[in-house]
Amino acid sequence: MSVGASGVFEVFDNRVLSERLPDATLETIQMVGFSSLFTLLLGLPLGLLLHASSPGGLWPSALAHRALGLVVNVGRSLPFLILLIAVIPFTRFVVGTNIGPEAAVVPLTLGASPFFARLVESAAREVDPNTVEAVVVMGASRSQVVVKVLVPEALPGIVAGFTTTIVTIVSYSAMAGSVGGGGLGYLAVSYGYNRFQTDVMVVTVIVLVAIVQIIQLAGDFAARRLDHR
Repeated sequence: MSVGASGVFEVFDNRVLSERLPDATLETIQMVGFSSLFTLLLGLPLGLLLHASSPGGLWPSALAHRALGLVVNVGRSLPFLILLIAVIPFTRFVVGTNIGPEAAVVPLTLGASPFFARLVESAAREVDPNTVEAVVVMGASRSQVVVKVLVPEALPGIVAGFTTTIVTIVSYSAMAGSVGGGGLGYLAVSYGYNRFQTDVMVVTVIVLVAIVQIIQLAGDFAARRLDHR
């Protein structure tokens, strides 16, 4: 057996990888999964409201649009690490602690929701306004237009934007893990960096890249299937 091949097998003899990597991977998936769900629940309606309240939207309101835009812009402008620290009191209030995967879900959701909302707004803006206007003329209410026309027509773009958002949450989760959130980020920093275990760092990076690739491929496939243009 070559030296290179033996080196590969020696990596799996590292107890940190054999004992902690599976749990760390599951923690990262847990953080990303719950954060993505809550981001969808918060970011989708926020993005639709941004579009609906814009000039020419279904409920045009300059005041509401500026207020929503300010909230989204503030959320997007904060570096995630600063947001993570700033919302510690709120995180502790919501989940009872500011350490661990459950606690990391709060700042991950708050950081990703404004980003996703802008992507939703952009996708909704791409819908042909003539289609929306025709449905309104036919007597549909504004809420019906949103549910039956705007969202279905913008769905491929929304799915593509949601995929991008989940990938961003994966990178955020690694950062959250490095400061006590658990997961692969914690493993990489605690063992790969602080204890100079290069093999741990390399393997965690490979796992993170694999997770991102799976998410991106699944999201691209779903967006293509939904795009009937």
